[in-house]
Amino acid sequence: MTQDRGASLGLSEGIIIYGTDWCPDCIRARRFLDRNKVAYTWIDTDKDRLAEAFVRHSNNGKRIVPTILFPDGTILAEPSDQALAEKLELPE
Repeated sequence: MTQDRGASLGLSEGIIIYGTDWCPDCIRARRFLDRNKVAYTWIDTDKDRLAEAFVRHSNNGKRIVPTILFPDGTILAEPSDQALAEKLELPE
């Protein structure tokens, strides 16, 4: 389900998760999407400075991860599983 790639800051055809490998909330969000078979692209903000800048810009200067960009332009920062389920119209 996961695809790694460099910074893609525009809208894409799928979900983009900006996060870090060590972040518990990033791990939880990825597991939730994997469990529900939702495809996404993973971008590690520790390795991609443009992605980190996008995250800060999207969160009033704060580095909040995961920051998740949806194809419709919606951004969720540090969403709960419930918030992801609601956005994706999935069961928790």
